[in-house]
Amino acid sequence: MTTAEAPPPGGQPPGLPDSARTELLSFPTAFPLKVMGLRVDGFAEAIVSVVQKHAPDFDAASLEMRPSRQGTYLGLTATIRATSRQQLDALYLELTAHPMVKVVL
Repeated sequence: MTTAEAPPPGGQPPGLPDSARTELLSFPTAFPLKVMGLRVDGFAEAIVSVVQKHAPDFDAASLEMRPSRQGTYLGLTATIRATSRQQLDALYLELTAHPMVKVVL
């Protein structure tokens, strides 16, 4: 039995031709990040703080917030000006490690 190879951190899946391993995005670009967490005090502020650490020009006033149907969760969309793949990887890593975050898309 063989096991599937996992893509390297921040990299493309193995087996792709070299031409497909190049950036799929051209930078800079507007990049929406969707973050879900419990609807608790301080959640949005904590996420804005993390986002601004990696994208200092992010305007907190542009943060979109959507509560879940029953109000248990809060979905946030932060559209940043992404400047590199490394920036996005670092931001995703910090967001997914945050104790208040359930999902990052």
